[in-house]
Amino acid sequence: MKQSFITADFETALRSTGSNFLRHTWYKDHEISPGLYPIAASDHPPTPNSPLSPTNPDHSTPPPASRDETPGRTVSVEPAPQEGHEPSSTQAIAVPIPLATSRRRRRRRSSSSEITLRRDASSYSQSQTELGTEDTGSPGREEPRSPSRPSAAKRRRLMTRNMRRESDNSLAHHGSRNYVNGYQKRISPSSTNGHTYANGSQSLYTNGTRGESANTDFYGHNREEVTRLMIQALSDLGYHKSSDSLQRESGFELESPSVSAFRDSITKGEWSEAESLLFGQESRNEGGVRIGNGHSQNHQGLPLAEGSDRDELRFQLRKQKYLELLEQQDHAGALMVLRHELTPLHRDVGQLHVLSGLMVCPTAEDLRAQAGWDGAQGSSRSSLLIELSKSISPSVMIPEHRLATLLTQVKQSQISKCHYHNPTSPMSLFADHICDKNQFPLQTIHELPQRDEVWYLEFSHDGTRLATCGQDSRVIIYDTATFQEVHILTEHTKFVAFLAWSPDDSMLVTCSNDKSAKLWDAITGHCMYTIDNHNEPVTAAAWTPSGQAFITGSLDKESSLNMWSEKAERIYTWPSNYRINALAVSPDGARLVTLSDEPQIHVYNLHTREEEYSLRLKASLTSVTVTRDSKYMLVNMADSELQLIDINTAEIFQRFLGQKQGDFVIRSTFGGADENLVISGSEDSKVYVFNKERGTIIETLDGHIGGAVNAVAWNPVEACMFASAGDDKKVR
Repeated sequence: MKQSFITADFETALRSTGSNFLRHTWYKDHEISPGLYPIAASDHPPTPNSPLSPTNPDHSTPPPASRDETPGRTVSVEPAPQEGHEPSSTQAIAVPIPLATSRRRRRRRSSSSEITLRRDASSYSQSQTELGTEDTGSPGREEPRSPSRPSAAKRRRLMTRNMRRESDNSLAHHGSRNYVNGYQKRISPSSTNGHTYANGSQSLYTNGTRGESANTDFYGHNREEVTRLMIQALSDLGYHKSSDSLQRESGFELESPSVSAFRDSITKGEWSEAESLLFGQESRNEGGVRIGNGHSQNHQGLPLAEGSDRDELRFQLRKQKYLELLEQQDHAGALMVLRHELTPLHRDVGQLHVLSGLMVCPTAEDLRAQAGWDGAQGSSRSSLLIELSKSISPSVMIPEHRLATLLTQVKQSQISKCHYHNPTSPMSLFADHICDKNQFPLQTIHELPQRDEVWYLEFSHDGTRLATCGQDSRVIIYDTATFQEVHILTEHTKFVAFLAWSPDDSMLVTCSNDKSAKLWDAITGHCMYTIDNHNEPVTAAAWTPSGQAFITGSLDKESSLNMWSEKAERIYTWPSNYRINALAVSPDGARLVTLSDEPQIHVYNLHTREEEYSLRLKASLTSVTVTRDSKYMLVNMADSELQLIDINTAEIFQRFLGQKQGDFVIRSTFGGADENLVISGSEDSKVYVFNKERGTIIETLDGHIGGAVNAVAWNPVEACMFASAGDDKKVR
């Protein structure tokens, strides 16, 4: 009769397991050999409800087998392998395992001498977690062998931490999965927005590799930040499936559930929810604020950027809520918000008075017009979200279109380092940018002789024509392809100081010392209308962007600033009691800028026609020009200084020094393909070209002989062409 024994070394190991399920065992017949002795009973009594406890009848302690008893199944036991060592088949030893109470013949396999048993439940679960598979069987049962399986049994090798299965290219088909807001989430090593994911074995994985060894660096940049920017950019580009796929593959989410819920609450107009998510609030009924996925929790609020004013953010949210209630004609609800939500914040009293005045608006259309607000169905909610996001920590809520903003900054950095920046083609992201000096207009290509001093000139918006005016009272229009005279306008009786093309280049306004302004058909050269109700010279003019009206300025204090229709009919006269030297209208049509002889800059809201602010400077002002983006105005001063001023804040952005100005009217303008240059005339007969961002001189050009260079103009279409007007009776 055969009997199974176990070595003394392994007996101690078995006692310490506390389980009657044996790991990595095989059925095997063994002969009695020297050095073996019968296994002794455990010295450790079973704990209640443990697998060895008497209260658990399914797992009672098996009695040792005797030679006279019915033989039970015997299994060979392999000691648990030490780390870094493989289990050896020669170390397997036999232990008797009793069968059921009923006699059953031992099932034998004709083609194999050993059968693998499952390990005990706890060890099996741990190994399955490491292998990424699931347990579908029950411990202690035989594993049936497939008929197609080889007859010779091969033991399964235990996977160590440094091993990886051949099929483990990704966790997409193995192990557990995490889902957030409907997106399948992989396991990531770390996250700056406070999210860390781990499986049951405390192991972190990213894209099929262990998180501990995952590279968190991307050419010197944080991998998570780069990935999240790419996710946002793909969504901005409209590639939403690719954006979702990148989130699943990378394990990084664009936004946390609370941020997504905050964004949704703003776009849906759920203002109480939005305020709770932004600042944090414990739910009265469910112990927390419900966010995104429907789970309630104690939400601590979104982390705010340094210096953020919580009351100002609340004011903006509640202001939007108030306006939407008024738009819905819910005056009672709006009044409650005004009294109990807006007023206790103690913000700008003047703004509160303006908001309270909106209560009397008879219609929603009138409300939107007076508030300068496009309503709940317009862009007001998205604009509010953009403004609020500026006060939220960017690591949690990435600013809108962040990658595009960074690319723009990269371009601007390269432009600022490009000394002769004046590109003839769009900049590419595929190569570093630098402009060839030979493309910069440094040489005179044409000279256009005049009868007398030339005081002003301007290219048409399409760049095909150039108009000049000056002391000889004539206005000459040239074709820029041949520089031949197209029209000579001779209706004025005194010198012409200024002119302005209409937005479509079909008309031309001229301003003269004969106290009149004339409107010309620029195609035929015919004088259409004459405005002669001024008592002083007309000094400046500018068209509105629509081309349906233009504004004139004069030295006549009684009527210095007027708006006219395209048929020369007066539309409006501003009550300004100062003389106007120059004026300009911003390309977006929002503002009118005038320069007085005091010297002072006046900025008006062109829609309401009210003055927004005035700015007094230290020297006489001679010209003003506004950038195409309507953000900055360039002002010439009689003390040899140019100033670039932010229109919104009235702050000086840049100063330009070097040109000479003191006694005469000198004009400057923006130049270059991207308006990255500032170009100015000078009383020393030279033309000065500056870098707009740095304020440094790029080139000083000679060309005019004697006298001042009174004005310059850059062709808006041909980036390598500009013209200058001088006292030497020439246009270059």
